[in-house]
Amino acid sequence: MKSLPSHRSTAAWKPLALVSALATLSFPALAQVETGQKLTPVTVSASRFETTEAPIGATVITAEQIREAGINNVNEAIRKIGGVYGRQNFSGTSDFSLDLSGFGTTSDNNMVVMVDGIRISENEQSPTLMSSVPIDSVERIEIVRNGSSVLYGEGATGGTIQIITKRGKTNATRGSVFAEAGSYGYQEARAALSKGWDNFVLDATLGSIHADNYRANGGLRQDTFSGGLQWVGKDARLGFRVDSSRQDSRFPGPLTAAQYQSNPRQTFSPNDYGSFDVDRYTFFGEKSFGNLKLAADLSRQTKNVEFFQGSLNKARTETSQFSPRLRYLSNAGSVSNELVAGLDFTHWNRVSEGYPTTDSTQKSTAIYFRDEIKSGKARIAFGARHERFEKNSFDTVTLLSQYQNKTSVNAWSLEGAYQIQPLVSVFAKAGRSYRVANADDNSFTLNNKLLKPQTSNDLELGASFGDDAKKVTARVFQHKLKNEIMLDPVIANAGSFSGFGANVNLDPTKREGVEIEGRARLTQAFSVIGIWQYVNAKFTEGPYAGNEVVLVPKNTATLRLNWLPGNGHTADVGLQWVDSQRYGGDFSNTCNLTIPSFATLDARYAVRVGAWEFAVRGTNLTDKNYFTNAYGKCGGGIYPDTGRSVRFSARMDF
Repeated sequence: MKSLPSHRSTAAWKPLALVSALATLSFPALAQVETGQKLTPVTVSASRFETTEAPIGATVITAEQIREAGINNVNEAIRKIGGVYGRQNFSGTSDFSLDLSGFGTTSDNNMVVMVDGIRISENEQSPTLMSSVPIDSVERIEIVRNGSSVLYGEGATGGTIQIITKRGKTNATRGSVFAEAGSYGYQEARAALSKGWDNFVLDATLGSIHADNYRANGGLRQDTFSGGLQWVGKDARLGFRVDSSRQDSRFPGPLTAAQYQSNPRQTFSPNDYGSFDVDRYTFFGEKSFGNLKLAADLSRQTKNVEFFQGSLNKARTETSQFSPRLRYLSNAGSVSNELVAGLDFTHWNRVSEGYPTTDSTQKSTAIYFRDEIKSGKARIAFGARHERFEKNSFDTVTLLSQYQNKTSVNAWSLEGAYQIQPLVSVFAKAGRSYRVANADDNSFTLNNKLLKPQTSNDLELGASFGDDAKKVTARVFQHKLKNEIMLDPVIANAGSFSGFGANVNLDPTKREGVEIEGRARLTQAFSVIGIWQYVNAKFTEGPYAGNEVVLVPKNTATLRLNWLPGNGHTADVGLQWVDSQRYGGDFSNTCNLTIPSFATLDARYAVRVGAWEFAVRGTNLTDKNYFTNAYGKCGGGIYPDTGRSVRFSARMDF
């Protein structure tokens, strides 16, 4: 068994001294988004290569929108601007569990998150550490809902989130410094610098957060760094990037309903803590040969984790990815064709000490293609993917969780769009996506039986109305799942884990719903964004047939109003409402309690004076007592969300 490195103490802090290339390896397609008083073209990732068509049904969040809303991290931008529902996590960081299509407790494992085309979604039961991505390095965030396994592999049933970082400009220098302080001992400082010369661009971003947070024993300290170097030629691009994060968190733990009503800020786990160290190294390159373009990514990520929750546990995870691919463009009269094909190789290994004590490995090899045909006002695309997985795990203490397994899965997709009129277009998607059990899933199964791959038949129909100034997009979607992977807390006989339930392949389940997204510029100074989603998530067969899936609100709604008069003053107001939902352990739907519905209000006002911008912002301004995460069967396992918070900031751009 591989040995673990000694871990730093919580008090000690290593300075970050790393450099990374600010390069974009998710290749974009053209869309329009609002920036200030005018509409500016923004590219959007579609086929992992550049194209002139936006992916069907994508939501794009720009750096300008993030700054105008006063948002300091990627996860918050996705929730408050993109309208994606998120549940409070356990460690006091900004890494809420995001839920694109109503997957409840397994939402983290049913979407894929990427930074510049590099997958950062965890191959374990934990939220993606988006907080490791400095917000000042982000150019835009692209959200594509519903099945995307053809291009992005396992876990993309709910959709994908693509974080695109700034490329920097050649022959230019730019930078910024930022400081913010506010409620619950919050302090943050950030700095960013980009320098370009000839065909080279060098950049770096650095950030640090110290906070006591809302609850007792909920403190957080996090430092992030990103920077690097890239070379851009006429038909080629090469670069290197490193992203790094150091995080120390205190764990306030869950509360019962009575404890929550008495004092939502208290803790009954005053000694629990955790630390997460993440380093990611990325090489990339692309080269064009006429109509043929070749590209490749090579990345390596290491994550060291230490946490204490009754006992001390440590783990070291190493992930390597290599993704070569090609694109060929051709034309025949008025018909154009784009063929994309590629390979994805991934090697994941985790060595853990504590409970359980395991050495787990997962290897995957995938081949995929996607072909898109465009003719006049119509476009149609189809694709397929085959992926093979090899898994093994060895437990040196309990001798449970020991297995060797090989399995293969397939995905396919068929999608099309047609512009009926200049202001009206329709689109449709159909396909099959999948998810495979990760090391955590297979560690807690009924009688140590390995779980089968989860598959989903996906369908989406939609239409868009309007132009870039005022536009509404409506869609209906459906996921029919077989062998869905989830923890069933009702199972009484779970081997040595009796009393905690077990991870199982559920009987068939279904998600279906409606989503409406509208964006409009009301006047020269005012613009508005509104997003509403309805999800009906139910068991369709087995002993729970007809029951609701837990931790899935039926309705969520987001409304944001932006004021940008052009005189140095800006304001942004956001309202988000979330419907009630079942407690995480209430599979039988017999609990007379539910997680209550809630609405939160946030706002920001800023004024620019020369190169400086001064702002004040507040979240949960009505000081609502609410919670988004409760894993108990009926009234327990509650993790309260934060009360009213006010922060003041100053920023200088140069």
